[in-house]
Amino acid sequence: MNVTGKQQPELIERPASLLVPTSTKSGIALLYNEETNNTYDVCLKLTKEVLTIQKLDVVCTSGSETQVNHRTVVLRRQATGGLGLSIKGGAEHNVPVVISKIFKDQVADQTGKLFVGDAVLQVNGINVEHCTHEEVVHLLRTAGDEVTITVRYLREVPSFLKLPLGSPGLDHSRVSSPLFDSGLHLNGNGNNTAPSPPSPSANEPKYEKRWLDAVCLPLLMARVSRYKAGTDKLRCNCFEVFALDGASTNILQFCTAAESTDWLQAISTNINDLTQENIKLVNKYCSSDDQIVHMGWACESPEGSTAGPTSVFKFLALRGPYFYIFRSPPISAADWGQAETTYNLYEVLFKVHKLWMAEDCWLQARLYLGLEHSPEQQDNESLCFSILVGHGQSHTFRVELASDLAIWEKSFQRAVFLEVQRIRSKSYMCSSQGNVLCFTIDFGSGFTCSEGTSKTVLWRYKFSQLKGSSDDGKTRVKLLFKNAESKQIEMKELEFANLTAVLHCIHSFIAAKVASVDPLFMCSQSFSGNYMNS
Repeated sequence: MNVTGKQQPELIERPASLLVPTSTKSGIALLYNEETNNTYDVCLKLTKEVLTIQKLDVVCTSGSETQVNHRTVVLRRQATGGLGLSIKGGAEHNVPVVISKIFKDQVADQTGKLFVGDAVLQVNGINVEHCTHEEVVHLLRTAGDEVTITVRYLREVPSFLKLPLGSPGLDHSRVSSPLFDSGLHLNGNGNNTAPSPPSPSANEPKYEKRWLDAVCLPLLMARVSRYKAGTDKLRCNCFEVFALDGASTNILQFCTAAESTDWLQAISTNINDLTQENIKLVNKYCSSDDQIVHMGWACESPEGSTAGPTSVFKFLALRGPYFYIFRSPPISAADWGQAETTYNLYEVLFKVHKLWMAEDCWLQARLYLGLEHSPEQQDNESLCFSILVGHGQSHTFRVELASDLAIWEKSFQRAVFLEVQRIRSKSYMCSSQGNVLCFTIDFGSGFTCSEGTSKTVLWRYKFSQLKGSSDDGKTRVKLLFKNAESKQIEMKELEFANLTAVLHCIHSFIAAKVASVDPLFMCSQSFSGNYMNS
């Protein structure tokens, strides 16, 4: 890499002076566990640099505040014979017995120690973690007037243990079931007389539910995905966030598509803002020919197909003369030499699968060369783009948002434009009727063909004189030029070792030439200097 004498910083360093608009928000979502097929509530907090996932837990608020894993609670049987609570779950469903409802008017002073979501671990010293629902119900009903239970707050309550929307009816015909509240069986009529509730002690610990940080994901170089891992299957109202070190939020679920999209856009915005900060920082230490234009994650589909079971995320970068494909983001200067694949920008053709954005100068260049074939694509390709390179090779990538696709298209246009301005001309060896020739594409003068040895110019045309082209898809191309004097179309047939690379290079020069006379493009890119040489 061509850098200045200053030492290039690692990509993850960020100066505090680089401030950018960011999204800060918080809200409740569901966290889905694919292994257990259960969901539970979490609290999301988004800041400029971190996405924090909080889970409910029980803490002791008297004295020093510490998280409580186990609590022992003494329950006194009521006059009705009940204990003032309902339970769900059991070993027959491979889940713990969980307190699903608390009747506060019955448990009196003990309500501050029991919470809905507490897993019952022991009853009067007997371990019930592996007991069935019926066994725990029986033990609680026959445990005497004073029952000591040990509980632990279960943060990830299985979905089928969650409370129904309405309270269960008092149906005495219903048998005890781990899928339903067993309050009826624990709070039925009885002849026992309830002792007076104990007086609260000043030294007695106090407990409450609080949101506690469970996962803190740094957003620098993070990525988001709405798709099931390794496939093109789109999850409904769900996505995952992956940090640079591979840590994940697991699957975040939202009630509506609008809420899911709102969070996805907010997180993506902060990721992109942090990426731009680092681009600016690195570019301070690089020469003008080695600037980073854009970089970020995209999902690559194998063999140019958007439907592949082995789709993998790649980190893409547009820097200086090259387009890079990495398996993981380059953190240090040395990492830039470890790219999986590198291509010359002027020989790369960027193509959006569904052309819903109109960039006339780039589309016009493709039409000149007959490169534009855009049959209606499948809907699942609407956020995909392809990178076409020499010898018919291609890469297909998928992004998560339409804004990401727009950024990549405009970034490619800018990167290719800058590279064409840097090299100014490119020559390829070719042949025609057995003669070795040199074909030159020059930003200022257009197309020139000369003899390979004597360098004698055989013909020259401006870009505006190219009226079309056709090729055999292998090595031969026919270029159609309009003679400036006779106004007749003249055909030049040439043969190249890598025809695709040559056609892409012609496209890059034509597109850059058209863009240079487009004031909207030039103003939007904040270019300096005059590129209209001829």
